[in-house]
Amino acid sequence: MGDTLFQDIFVVQALDPEGKKFDRVNRIVANSEQLDMKMHLDINTEIYPMRVGEKFLMGLASTLSLDGTPDSGYYMPSRKTLADNYEYVMQGKLYKITEQKKPKSGPPKADILASFGGLLMWLEGDINVASKFELDQRLFLLIRKV
Repeated sequence: MGDTLFQDIFVVQALDPEGKKFDRVNRIVANSEQLDMKMHLDINTEIYPMRVGEKFLMGLASTLSLDGTPDSGYYMPSRKTLADNYEYVMQGKLYKITEQKKPKSGPPKADILASFGGLLMWLEGDINVASKFELDQRLFLLIRKV
């Protein structure tokens, strides 16, 4: 299934925990079901509204090509892509990966931060998940509700 670097089902725990900052954007706080990951993600709610308690499948991929080849950077509607399997897709860049020095509990954790045209994602969890990513890597965030 293409070059999917990460995929898990998340449950929305809260919306805008620090208050609403923008009219058409919500910052969702979500926890994953399988890999014990935590995420804060900015979503354009005019395009894709989300509510507390909703479950969604979220994937991160380095390309939308089904065979894993790098993207050309051009959208071709006649070509099948990984995006066809999702409802909400954003393209962005991973700008920071850090290992937490002293996690509060459990095994070592890492923080992965990406920007999708100014909409931010912070993903925290297993350091082994972070090892699949590279700094300045082009990413596609893919979401569909389950």
